[in-house]
Amino acid sequence: MNRVAAQYPAGFLRSYVRLKIATDPAYDAVFERLRETTLPVLDVGCGVGVLALYLRERGFTAPIVGIDHDTRKIDIARAVSDGDPSLSFSVADARRSTDFRGNVVLLDLLHYFTDDDQQVILRNVAAAGSMILIREGIRDGSFRYRMTYAQETLARVGGWLRAERLNFPTRHAIESAFDGEFREDVQPMFGRTPFNNYLFVFKRASSGMTNA
Repeated sequence: MNRVAAQYPAGFLRSYVRLKIATDPAYDAVFERLRETTLPVLDVGCGVGVLALYLRERGFTAPIVGIDHDTRKIDIARAVSDGDPSLSFSVADARRSTDFRGNVVLLDLLHYFTDDDQQVILRNVAAAGSMILIREGIRDGSFRYRMTYAQETLARVGGWLRAERLNFPTRHAIESAFDGEFREDVQPMFGRTPFNNYLFVFKRASSGMTNA
């Protein structure tokens, strides 16, 4: 996946993208769940667009819409995706409702919001999504949780993450936003990291939306 990293400016950012793809299992996990679908994808908290470019490199062709509150990162995502009309990135607040319909991905987003805001975001994506993929660090008091919190704190101090707070959700807090209309699958997403990440997959049991 060096070709994905090579699309970013040389230096810290390119090295960050290369390391992220090499060590983070979320990208491959998301691809495996989306690979047979044709619905558009909404990437909430898309950052600099790494997931979108990774999916394209793996041959995923459905339209991808990325949103993030950080103008710096959206500018980078737009620059590196130049020439692909089926990729779009915009500055937006994840707490705002959307008329998007398709599959939705949230990677490492919820812990920057209050409990109430997390529920707003989850309800929004539940309304929008045929399949919702959520990778999040879970608050459970474990050593992995403490390592996750420490790493995110360092990222905030360094200025890479513009977040006012850290508020990792419990597993119950995520699951409670999805009713019996969804089938749920949850699995650890530790990869080659010490972090307490899990992948939640919610699939709408019956809907006018289809993945075919």
